[in-house]
Amino acid sequence: MVLPLRPRPEHHPQQQTPLWPERFRQLAGAVEDSRLRAFYQGGVVSADTPLGEVPFVALDLETTGLNPRKHDIVSVGLVPFDLQRIRCRDARHWILKPRRPLAKESVVIHGITHSEVRQAPDLLGVLEPLLESLAGRIVVVHYRHIERGFLDAVLKRRMGEGIEFPVVDTMELEARLHRVRPLGIWARLMGKKPVSIRLADSRTRYGLPYYQAHHALTDALATAELLQAQIAHRFSPDTPIEALWL
Repeated sequence: MVLPLRPRPEHHPQQQTPLWPERFRQLAGAVEDSRLRAFYQGGVVSADTPLGEVPFVALDLETTGLNPRKHDIVSVGLVPFDLQRIRCRDARHWILKPRRPLAKESVVIHGITHSEVRQAPDLLGVLEPLLESLAGRIVVVHYRHIERGFLDAVLKRRMGEGIEFPVVDTMELEARLHRVRPLGIWARLMGKKPVSIRLADSRTRYGLPYYQAHHALTDALATAELLQAQIAHRFSPDTPIEALWL
């Protein structure tokens, strides 16, 4: 199936993103799994929808490692929001049982232990409520290759069908501002380092409070707040979603 594309807005004219509403219609007619079909049938906002009218959901995953082809998901956190309000009452958090063993290194990072995952459900056991929480919303992440990459790869391993959806990547928005040009030779010789675009450091630049990292629900909340701050400082509620999504 040919993936329809449209040029990126002026920020990144060299990049292209799918025509997401059309892509969702195609996928709704192509997938076999009923849960994925319902997700795609929920549709997606048009590219010219102002940010002030977009329903968002911040998503964060904790994983057994960084490679989607080798590692698995151990927890999911999501928080629905818009530019005016973060809906903590509707937030969701799941600890999952990975099909790949927990490594000591990952346990140290996310704090999820073998005993916690032993009785936890598999990803497919929560797939329906997860997709229902994402349906019709624009997913917001901090580093899209984890959330979008892992969900796609893990679902392909589990049931032979992956998933596609547009994202707003708050890390990519910081990179547009702070990684436009690489550091010059003189700056490197003087010991200058690139500006950090990690979640905690990005939040600090906008005056947002520090949260303990590597808990899926807390990181999802932190990402939602970061996007609200980025839009308030650098964009406008009238900016079309196509200026941000990927």
